[in-house]
Amino acid sequence: MKKTLTALLLLSVSVWAEFKSISAEELTKLQAKGVPVIDIRTPQEWRQTGIIKGAHKMMFFTPRGEANVAEWFFELGRLVKDKSSPIVLYCAHANRTKVLGRALDQMGFAKVYELEGGIENGWIKKGKPTVRE
Repeated sequence: MKKTLTALLLLSVSVWAEFKSISAEELTKLQAKGVPVIDIRTPQEWRQTGIIKGAHKMMFFTPRGEANVAEWFFELGRLVKDKSSPIVLYCAHANRTKVLGRALDQMGFAKVYELEGGIENGWIKKGKPTVRE
């Protein structure tokens, strides 16, 4: 009975939750509507390629691959009102955002998007500008 209830709860969350990849153009449209765009890369990566203008720099994985969970969720709480608020994540190639995005989805965040291909393939290679610190 307990396993059935847990499975139903997880299924109901996944029905309402939305984690999907979006194009650079879709990111731009969401950002124009005020949706927070979050760069989860490391400070070294931000310096190397710059960031998408207006993005929030919120490193999730340290350079050694460890999750920076407490600080990241504290910062996220400053950006979004609740789990139904949309957010856009990006990293270098969309590998780290897939891990984080799916975790947020399973936690009940309703509208989590990732930049398809990350900043390198989904933004820079498409000729989109970045800003440097």
